[in-house]
Amino acid sequence: MPRVLREVEVLKQEATFLKEQMILVKEDIKKFEEDTAQSMQVLVEIDRVKSRMQLAAESLQEADKWSTLSADIEETLKTQDVSVISAKLTSMQSSLAMLVDTPDYSEKCVHLEALKNRLEAMASPQIVAAFNSQSVDQAKTFVKVFTEIDRMPQLLAYYYKCHKVQLVAVWQDLCQSDLSLNRQLTELYDTLLGTWHSQLQWATQVFKNPHEIVTVLLIQTLGALVPSIPVCLSTAVERMGQETKLNKLLELYDATIHFAKGLEVAMLPNLKEQNLVKVMELVEAVYGPYKPYQLEYGDLEEENLLIQISAVPLEHWEVIDCVQELNHSVSKLFILASGAIDNCIKLTDGLGVCGLLKALKALFTKYTSDFTNTLQSIRKKCKLDDVLSDSLFQEDWTAFQNSVRIITTCGELLRQCGDFEQQLANRILSTAGKYLSDSYSPCSFSGFQDTSSAEKKSSVKNPWQEYNYLLKENPSEYASLMETLYTLKEKGTSNHNLLSSSRSALSRLNQLAHHLAFDSVFLRIKQQLLLISKMEGWNSGGIGETLTDDLPNFSLTPLEYISNIGQYIMSLPLHLEPFVTQEDSALELALHAGKLPYPPEQGDELPELDNMADYWLGSIARATMQTYCEVILQIPELTVHSTKQLATDIDYLINVMDALGLQPSRTLQNIVTLLKAKPEDYRQAAKSVPRRMASSIGAMRGLEC
Repeated sequence: MPRVLREVEVLKQEATFLKEQMILVKEDIKKFEEDTAQSMQVLVEIDRVKSRMQLAAESLQEADKWSTLSADIEETLKTQDVSVISAKLTSMQSSLAMLVDTPDYSEKCVHLEALKNRLEAMASPQIVAAFNSQSVDQAKTFVKVFTEIDRMPQLLAYYYKCHKVQLVAVWQDLCQSDLSLNRQLTELYDTLLGTWHSQLQWATQVFKNPHEIVTVLLIQTLGALVPSIPVCLSTAVERMGQETKLNKLLELYDATIHFAKGLEVAMLPNLKEQNLVKVMELVEAVYGPYKPYQLEYGDLEEENLLIQISAVPLEHWEVIDCVQELNHSVSKLFILASGAIDNCIKLTDGLGVCGLLKALKALFTKYTSDFTNTLQSIRKKCKLDDVLSDSLFQEDWTAFQNSVRIITTCGELLRQCGDFEQQLANRILSTAGKYLSDSYSPCSFSGFQDTSSAEKKSSVKNPWQEYNYLLKENPSEYASLMETLYTLKEKGTSNHNLLSSSRSALSRLNQLAHHLAFDSVFLRIKQQLLLISKMEGWNSGGIGETLTDDLPNFSLTPLEYISNIGQYIMSLPLHLEPFVTQEDSALELALHAGKLPYPPEQGDELPELDNMADYWLGSIARATMQTYCEVILQIPELTVHSTKQLATDIDYLINVMDALGLQPSRTLQNIVTLLKAKPEDYRQAAKSVPRRMASSIGAMRGLEC
């Protein structure tokens, strides 16, 4: 135990000693740091002074060097050695960079620029000669020299001017030749395209950014042409006839498109190396002259279509010729309409869709108007509006047969219109759909203005495919185009209303054709029925005057007028047979789309709706019965005998209807019931029929109801 205590005491003493030693070391370190910090501050200050002295020394050296070079430069300029002069100027430029803070710095800058101008003026003949002779070595020398003296833009200006002069001269020679403008443009574009290829190959050996330089060369050349392409186009368009304006313009634009495609193909492999801003400027320079015509495409197309459709004859002296022309006009109409789509795509790349739809609407409006006028003319030629109450009855089915052909034409119009509208929607979406951004919203104008940033970053845009004249020039029309495209994309191309008004107009034509056919059949019946009110003898012994009133009804025979009608109606199924047997999709479409007058009464069975022949037969039968009832109620007075005769006539017609499987109308059944009622039973019979009818028939018969 004592031993342990002694060792503990020793450890305590050692620990105390160690502590005292550490305190001493800490004080020494603190003192050293204070001394060193002061020494370092002195060293930093000394280094700063040294740097300023070195800078001052260098400035003095550069000032001395500038003075020496300035003194020698005049002698150097006399040597006419561009490389040597350039080296001197480069040295002076380096010296000047060190003299920024000197009082006469701006004067030195002016002096140096003046020397550079002298060098440029001295070298200009050699530069022009080098560019004209396409000397790669000489051109490289000048590129090196002008790069060193910061004068590359001036060197490029020489390059552009040399080639522009040659290309503008080619254009002026073409303009003075006897070639057509189309041929002149083609020759110019071939020259420019050849220049692109040859100059790119040469510039690649000389310049660092050859693609941009040759692109700028073409931009400047197109802008320097005298006369300019826009002026040439304007002059040519003014000289064109109205009927050929659009086609001639498209021919000229075709030459430009061919040139643009050639440039696009040439640029595409190295598109990433191109300055896309300059490429877009070139695109604008190429397509720009056509912008005014692209913006007014709708008016140009409308004018063109109206001239073309006006040249399609529909009216002729003979009805059969009119019918044939109406039939032939269908294909002509849709050839024009399809051609308009081609024109729109070719001239506007789909951006002129709004103008196209307007032009198509005008085309169909003009066509339906001419078609309607021709139908009215046919009505007059067939005298369908002149109902002559002539007793001479002649069956003539020519007008009806022609009318059926016209109905078939209307069916073909409706069918082709549906197909064309589908084709129109598909081609609009496939061509102009590229302008519709995925982020487009019909509620936001900005939705189509900004292509999504993800799309921009994903790939390099091709300026030749991005050209869009409409967005800047006519934002409202562009907004309408986007709405149309959005609707087509969202609802599908089969669910659209691009030509709804035109379809409605063609449906009205079909309706007019149905009325024409109906009237051509019913005219003969109506002529016979109008004889009734003019017949003498209803109120005297004129009709069946040799017969007595006591003879039974079965001894009476139907009068000639109703016999003619009955036989005519009985022959109808034979003439309506084409509706059943003829396999004609156009006719079937038109018949199902059209409506006939005198529809079935409510509550009647309608088996005829499943069969077009029965449907027509039913309509004509109802027209006959209704008109018959109307003329009967116009008879002022009936004798006992004429009452029986009229009842006999009606019974005959009812029998004809039964034979054809048709229901007699309730009005006709009521009239025959009242005619057959005995005077003493009339009041009782009248209770089951409308009061006004009962009163009218009662007044005819001289009875009170």
